[in-house]
Amino acid sequence: MKFFFFSFILISINLFAQDEIAAKKVAFPAGYIAKIDEVYTTVNDWKGREDIYYNPTATKPTPVVFNIHGGGWNHGTKESQTGYGSFFSNGYAVANIEYRLTGVASAPAAIEDVRSAILYVVKNAKALNIDPNKIVIMGASAGGHLALLAGLLQNDHRFDANYKDINGFTIAAIIDKYGPTDLTVPGVEKNKSAAAFLGSYLGNKDLMASVSPIYYVKKTSPPIFIVHGDADPLVPYQQSVDLHKKLEEVGVKTVFITVSGGSHGGFNKDKSKEISASIEAFLKEAVH
Repeated sequence: MKFFFFSFILISINLFAQDEIAAKKVAFPAGYIAKIDEVYTTVNDWKGREDIYYNPTATKPTPVVFNIHGGGWNHGTKESQTGYGSFFSNGYAVANIEYRLTGVASAPAAIEDVRSAILYVVKNAKALNIDPNKIVIMGASAGGHLALLAGLLQNDHRFDANYKDINGFTIAAIIDKYGPTDLTVPGVEKNKSAAAFLGSYLGNKDLMASVSPIYYVKKTSPPIFIVHGDADPLVPYQQSVDLHKKLEEVGVKTVFITVSGGSHGGFNKDKSKEISASIEAFLKEAVH
């Protein structure tokens, strides 16, 4: 790719995310149970937590969507995430994940945490009435990057920390909202957020590729839904173009929505409704 990645980055360390919103409680249907701040891993004195909303009385195990917040890998909270109504109405469980930010640890910490949060649920799938072969992973911005990585790894256990012995699960689909896909591109070292995320990986092309989703694409990759504004000032639109092209080249099912004139998220109401409807249709086909 002949462009400089985030050439404007010196402006702000928080370049990947919009302003955080106040924490709101997630509205969930009657019959669902909420496990808030469920600890999925402990690393030294840091505890990884996720909020799990599930239906214990569903007649058969339900699909589950894991949501990963954005924030340039350096800020953001799971409590800022809401709006799971369409998933609940389609019978999904929802797991809302927190992970180590760069103020705590650099790569591959966040990836290990997201994988651990997923595999914790897989390990407890029976108790949660969840189908471990119907896993969807979703994220925006830095969360999109982590969703892509966690999903494209599939049954590759290299970043699975204490869960390397967990098998018998399938990543059925990934929803990527304007996430970075290649951290090996020229200029990445000038991005304070990306450089902090990469940490000791910075400058080592192989290690940088190992945390770049585009290098994990293969013909057996799960279906991927991509949305990106072509005027995004933070994550270059070309990152999603290149991912989509590679997916098509190997024959992976993919849907790519370009938001004409769209920025880094914050799409208007009509476009947001269109995207939500497209995601719902995509999942109905991808998650059997």
